[in-house]
Amino acid sequence: MSASLPTVSVVIPVRNEVDAIEAAIASALAQEYHGGLEVVVADAMSTDGTREALAELSELDERVQLVDNPARTTPAGLNAAILASRGDVIVRCDAHAELPAGYVARAVAVLDEIGADNVGGIQDPQGRGTFSGAVASAMRSLLGAGGATYRLGREPGPAETVYLGVFRRDGLRRSGLFDESLLRNQDYELNHRIAAAGGLVYFDPQLRVTYQPRESWTGLWRQYWEYGTWKRVVARRHPESVRLRQLIPAAFVVGLGVSAVLALAGHRRLGAVAPGAYGGAVLATAVSAARRAEPGAALLLVVLPTMHVAWGTGFLFGSAKAEPARIPLLTRSDTPDYSE
Repeated sequence: MSASLPTVSVVIPVRNEVDAIEAAIASALAQEYHGGLEVVVADAMSTDGTREALAELSELDERVQLVDNPARTTPAGLNAAILASRGDVIVRCDAHAELPAGYVARAVAVLDEIGADNVGGIQDPQGRGTFSGAVASAMRSLLGAGGATYRLGREPGPAETVYLGVFRRDGLRRSGLFDESLLRNQDYELNHRIAAAGGLVYFDPQLRVTYQPRESWTGLWRQYWEYGTWKRVVARRHPESVRLRQLIPAAFVVGLGVSAVLALAGHRRLGAVAPGAYGGAVLATAVSAARRAEPGAALLLVVLPTMHVAWGTGFLFGSAKAEPARIPLLTRSDTPDYSE
C-alpha cells in the first residue's frame, strides 16, 4: 500500500434515516484523502424520504452511489455496498455516525504500517438528551462496557473486534463478507473469521467515532435484548470466540433468580448478597458520574440494570431464527471495472 495511496470506499447501510444520513455522507466526503474516495449507500427501501435525499446527493456529487438493499437488514446492506464498491480499502460507517477529520487517512496509514486486515478504534457515545446522556455515561463506564477494548481501550494493538472497521479488500476475499443470517453481532463474527483466516484485527485508540445511544428505555431494552440473543447464536457457531466477560450478564440474571429463590425459602440475608453487591456497584458508578457532572447520572440507577438484565435474559431466553450462516464471498470479479 505504501507505494501509492489505495482507493477507498465508504459503505453505509441505511433505512429511514432522512434526518441523519446527509451528515454521515458529508463527513465521509469531507475527508482529506488523496487516494480516491467514494461513498456507497445501501438503502433498505426507505419510505421516509431517505431515498430521494440520496438520489439528490448522488446527482450533486458523482462520488456518491446508491444501491438497493431489498433484504432490509444491516449485514445484507453492508454486503450490497461492498460488492458495488471499487475501493481497495472498505470503510464501514453507520447512518448515525460522523467520521472525524483525518479518520480515513489515519486508518489507511495504520493498515499499511501494521499490515492489518481491519483497523478501528473507539466508539465514543455522546447523548443528546438526559436519558441518552445517561446511556452514554453507562457505556463509558467499566460496569457498562465490561472491559471492551473498543470502548475503554487506551493502548494500540491486536483486538477481538473494533468499532465499525476499516478493511483491506484482500482480507475480505479471504474471510468472506458479513454473515447475512446475523441481525446483530455480525461485526464481531466477521472479525473472528478474519483472525481465524490468519488476518489481523488491530485497535488504534486515535480512531474515535461518535455514537448516538438510544433515547428511550424501550429502545435501550430492545437493543440489549437483541445483543444478548444474537451473541448466543454466534457463541453456538464459534464457541472458541466466547470470552468470560460476555457471559457475566447471563450469570447475573441467573444469580438474581437464585437470590429470589433463597429469599422465598427464608434465607433473606443470603439472598440479598448478590443483589446488594451489584446495587452497590451501580450506585458507586452513578456517584462517580455525578461528581464528573455527567448528564443523567442519577438515571444510571435504571440504565445499567436495564442493559445487564436485557442482555442476560436475551442470551438465556431470546428467540432468534436458527438460519444457516449466509456469508457471501468477495471475488475479484465482484469488483467493478472503472478503468474506462
